[in-house]
Amino acid sequence: MVQVNTLVITGHGISCERESAFAAEMAGSDRTTIAFFSDLVASKIVLSNYNLIIFPGGFLDGDDLGAAHTAAHRWQLSQSSSGRLLIDDLRSFVDDEKLILGIGNGFQLLLKLGLLPALNGQYFTQQGVMSPNDSALFEDRWVTLKVNPASPCVFTQGLDYLYLPVRHAEGKFVPLDEQILTQLQTQNLITLQYADSQTLEVTQAYPANPSGSPLGIAGLTDSSGRILGLMPHPEAYTHLTNHPRWTRGETATLGTVLLQKGVEYLRSKK
Repeated sequence: MVQVNTLVITGHGISCERESAFAAEMAGSDRTTIAFFSDLVASKIVLSNYNLIIFPGGFLDGDDLGAAHTAAHRWQLSQSSSGRLLIDDLRSFVDDEKLILGIGNGFQLLLKLGLLPALNGQYFTQQGVMSPNDSALFEDRWVTLKVNPASPCVFTQGLDYLYLPVRHAEGKFVPLDEQILTQLQTQNLITLQYADSQTLEVTQAYPANPSGSPLGIAGLTDSSGRILGLMPHPEAYTHLTNHPRWTRGETATLGTVLLQKGVEYLRSKK
């Protein structure tokens, strides 16, 4: 059985690393490590020793110059002590068919790095960005999410709906061109969409869609299904008492289920 080794990367403004690591442990990760970006530079941490990377939420570099913009350049230009570019280590990680989960700010980073949506196999080529919400406000609330059953995403197999919190100011997906949006639809790479809590239908209406993201986009995957980025925070719902109305007896599928699906996928590999 494959051992699941999870790396949670923190530093430079990330603020959800402990919650993300806890969620991974609850999901069955055998070894979970929280490491600073500087640990990668110093070669104290080597990506090849892990098979699941979590890029958690937060405010990388205070969102200066745009969400995750500076962090993307840091990945692209930094070298480890061996002299190898960290972006090349990340490229090898993807080539080795391992898993990546980006949450909130982590999703924004995956877009800036070009790890999502990676249409036509064009990894590390930026094809979209998260822009400011239509409301021009920081949106902080729980939202209903519809899971695309046809999506290849390994993190969402067998799921139908989720109820998770969002907390972001830049959550509206903007493709570099309209053709990208069409491809995302036809290839079922839109994994999660904001839905009306009553009708459970995908919606553009505020506040159910907190950002105005087209097609209700809340999460994307790549064609392999091994990379998932989402704006809602699954690590913020790891116990029934996290639910805003748990005292009324209301429950929903815990956010840890996404990581459980990832762990199950890795364990199934020979």
